[in-house]
Amino acid sequence: MPSGSKEEWTRETLGPAIGRYPERQEKFVTDSGLDIQPLYTPEDLAGNGREYHRDVGYPGEYPYTRGVQPNSYRGRMWTMRQYSGYSTAEETNRRFRYLLEQGQTGLSVAFDLPTQIGYDSDHPRALGETGKVGVPICSLEDMEVLLQGIPLDRVSTSMTINATASILLCLYIAAAKKQGVGQDKISGTIQNDILKEYIARGTYAYPPRPSMRLVVDVFKFCSESVPRWNTISVSGYHMREAGATAVQELAFTFANAIAYVEAAIGAGLPVDEFAPRVSFFFVAQNNLFEEVAKFRAARRMWAKIMKERFGAQDPRSMMLRFHTQTAGVSLTAQQPDNNLIRCTVQALAAVLGGSQSLHVNSRDEALALPTEESAQLSLRTQQILAFESGAADVVDPLGGSYYVESLTDQLEDAAFKYLERIEEMGGTVGAIEQGFQMREIGESAYQHRREVEAGDRTIVGVNQYVTDEPPFEGLLQLDPEAAQQQIQRVQRLRKERDDSQVQAALKRLTVVAQGSDNTVPAILECVESYCTLGEISQVFRDVFGEQEQMASF
Repeated sequence: MPSGSKEEWTRETLGPAIGRYPERQEKFVTDSGLDIQPLYTPEDLAGNGREYHRDVGYPGEYPYTRGVQPNSYRGRMWTMRQYSGYSTAEETNRRFRYLLEQGQTGLSVAFDLPTQIGYDSDHPRALGETGKVGVPICSLEDMEVLLQGIPLDRVSTSMTINATASILLCLYIAAAKKQGVGQDKISGTIQNDILKEYIARGTYAYPPRPSMRLVVDVFKFCSESVPRWNTISVSGYHMREAGATAVQELAFTFANAIAYVEAAIGAGLPVDEFAPRVSFFFVAQNNLFEEVAKFRAARRMWAKIMKERFGAQDPRSMMLRFHTQTAGVSLTAQQPDNNLIRCTVQALAAVLGGSQSLHVNSRDEALALPTEESAQLSLRTQQILAFESGAADVVDPLGGSYYVESLTDQLEDAAFKYLERIEEMGGTVGAIEQGFQMREIGESAYQHRREVEAGDRTIVGVNQYVTDEPPFEGLLQLDPEAAQQQIQRVQRLRKERDDSQVQAALKRLTVVAQGSDNTVPAILECVESYCTLGEISQVFRDVFGEQEQMASF
């Protein structure tokens, strides 16, 4: 006779089977440490207080658990956006145009470290870092070269930039203007998420509170003048890459997002004026089902936060839109071809979870910047998932899975508990000042590393199924002269530009920074006068001070 309940099945059917064939490990857990039962049934959903119409619902309707668009990829495929940037603006432009020719549908710009923290390529602190992990952009001249031949009224651009986000946005606006494209026609995203830099990444320049002012200034300016631009991409990605669990990724990301919303409201912006242009950036890791559930939980959490906490009325303010990147931290230098499989699983999780845009890492990125061939293969991974797998043909295909629905609920509940702890510390900034997020992420990273070293967590090719293999050939080699060429260009620019115009623009920016007016128009005047990124950043350093290295506690 068939079992009448899960309890009966566990006792009468599962128990004897385990007695004969013991399970391969005593306990199964997700990457976040959530218990995984051997089987999920309607009973698991019936007892958790959730209701279908209230908590799951339909795509395109509150609480958006199943997606923010009614027909998802049946209507519009996700934006395929391969993250690129290296060496020089010329080389990166060539890579952009190649990827667009191969079917990429949006740009994603990686900047080098000096650009990220506000130094020109010839600054002593830029020595050895110019063009190494992204493209160096020092002036409007560099941005013009970077975007040459790319129709900015038809291609959206995502820029992973934070401390200097407002400067890069202005450079992009000015470059588009040079093309004859007005700022009301450009579309894209600046990351502009400075809080996670203090938690997990470290490319900050100024202290947290004046940095928050720069974030809000962008909100204000774009809401009035750049209506198609996403003014922030609140990033859980980098915190997860630093060692956070999926639960921590959700909690810390939304804690940061709450801080930005509160700051904007505190500056006088009505929530429905700016919230529709708040976007998010998450990672897709290897645990397929936990990642899909994470994305579904994220949509529901954000909808609740915006409606219940901030009183948003516009449905667009409650819709969580996000970009996903596969997990860089999962890539291995050993057996690098294995990374193709890892990234495919991760990309599938992003698609099944309803991501609006996606970057798939390349197999050789644990060893070097990706070659053209590797970048093309990553793009092809996206295209095969889109057009051959069937994953894009139905909305929220894992919705209704007893396991996925249960995991969605668990992740949401655990993340909200974290948010309560952060609130008790005075919110994100208070928690950062106490080192809470850094400490929690550090403990999670340590636990993961200990499991790998003990063999309790298998990494194929690293601690299991290890083989001897020849060195990986054909890695991308950067031109050793590229950095010097970039330095020469910025030095030539300083000699040829109108210095009186430069100094006048920098003086006006200083006055604005010392006061309370929006800094973005003054920055735009500076970049159009060919002030350099380093010169503009130095104004802010002089006025706001420079953030010392955050303590790890």
